[in-house]
Amino acid sequence: MCSLFNPLKIREDFPILKKTFNGKPLIYLDNAATTQKPRQVIEAVKRFYEEFNANPHRGIYSLSLETTRVYEEARRKIARLINAGEDEVIFTRNTTDALNLAARMVLKKMGKGDAVVLTEMEHHSNLVPWQIISKERELEMSFIPFDENGYLDLHEAERLINDRVKAVALVHASNVLGTINPVEKIAAMAREVGAYTIVDAAQSVPHMPVDVKKLGVDFLAFSGHKMLGPMGVGVLYGRREVLEELEPVFGGGEAISEVRLRETRWRPPPWKFEPGTPNAAGVVGLAAAVDYLDSIGMENVRRHDIHLLRKAFKEMEEIRDVKIYGPLKPEDRAGLIAFNLSDIHPHDLASYLDQHGICIRAGHHCAMPLHERLGVPATARASFYIYNTEEEVDALAEALRNALEFFNA
Repeated sequence: MCSLFNPLKIREDFPILKKTFNGKPLIYLDNAATTQKPRQVIEAVKRFYEEFNANPHRGIYSLSLETTRVYEEARRKIARLINAGEDEVIFTRNTTDALNLAARMVLKKMGKGDAVVLTEMEHHSNLVPWQIISKERELEMSFIPFDENGYLDLHEAERLINDRVKAVALVHASNVLGTINPVEKIAAMAREVGAYTIVDAAQSVPHMPVDVKKLGVDFLAFSGHKMLGPMGVGVLYGRREVLEELEPVFGGGEAISEVRLRETRWRPPPWKFEPGTPNAAGVVGLAAAVDYLDSIGMENVRRHDIHLLRKAFKEMEEIRDVKIYGPLKPEDRAGLIAFNLSDIHPHDLASYLDQHGICIRAGHHCAMPLHERLGVPATARASFYIYNTEEEVDALAEALRNALEFFNA
């Protein structure tokens, strides 16, 4: 772990982490679902409504021009974060919205008999849209399997990604297994057959350096709320050449340059994919979150995740009847651990931990087919972020030991 990285210092910026539950300090370990917000982000949103609130791109008066300035400055910051061009960043509501948008954009280039390849570890957000689309267009769906250790079968991927495939949609880092998938390799396979690559990066962009150019993907989606930003704002990266080629899915004001009764001309990307009034305050809040993460350094964020994973693995190895899912090498996974403890139902375990001020997730984590593949109805999940500490990992391990005694009494 970087010697300059101090979670205790970082925690001072997060008002909610001062709360207590049942007389115990809050230990928040559900960061894969959503992250807490630092004061800097909260104040940025507040300042927007107090000082800038107007509709961007709509007015020529000073207040609207200032709103446009901060809105587009936010786009530049987010583009730099993932090494994209400014005109390759589309603002959406969240990852789900972004993935639906990308799928619908690509659908315009697909027809009956074409195929799409996904993986068996997809979040519902990257699976259900394709189920709907496949029924509409009579597309064929196939799935890259994962092995007993949580890694994708790349030999099967090579077999499945053939000339009939028009889109490959996959998760960068699994929200259950934690597996960081070899997106660069799979995107190269897709390019060879002329298929679009769409990536769910909800669990990767907030936790590690992500370079869309290096990955070689056509689309990449992530959410603000999983990286310290507000809820209700997300990002869809689209490769410039692809955005220029594809047509908008939704129409409306601000996406257009000229409208006649029977014809519309679109603005250039990214604006032609952003009709209507945007969540400008959310975008400004997300920019503040990017500033905050930049001040830490994404390499340091990643190192901290790995550090806490190593400690958590070591602690859990000493607890009997713990089953961990996914790669056991911290470097190969995102900062989360899905597990089961003995025959305790994850919902019961989560309720027990809640009584001790510890927040974890329990259930199928919007990945029911993945759990079916694992042969379990649900898992418990602890997920880490920049403000979590070694002491909190110790507290989780102790609570798990106590839970074994409590439920087996």
